[in-house]
Amino acid sequence: MHWFWAIVVGFLAGAVARVIIPAPGGCLVTTVLGIAGAAFATWLGQQVGWYGPSEGAHFVGAIVGAVLILAIYRALLGPPRL
Repeated sequence: MHWFWAIVVGFLAGAVARVIIPAPGGCLVTTVLGIAGAAFATWLGQQVGWYGPSEGAHFVGAIVGAVLILAIYRALLGPPRL
């Protein structure tokens, strides 16, 4: 069940991030974006000292991580063609 909830939360976090910064892609890309955002926020939070070794980012952290990924994507490749 952990994987199921990770996918659901990843999809929701990716969807919210794509509302903030529009990007191309479908449901699968949105889900991967949210999961990658959570992983990125966890890594960044552990580097800064916000999270311990066994802690991870939650829903808001996943959204922030996904928005950061989209911002980096847009900075490197320019605005997407929707």
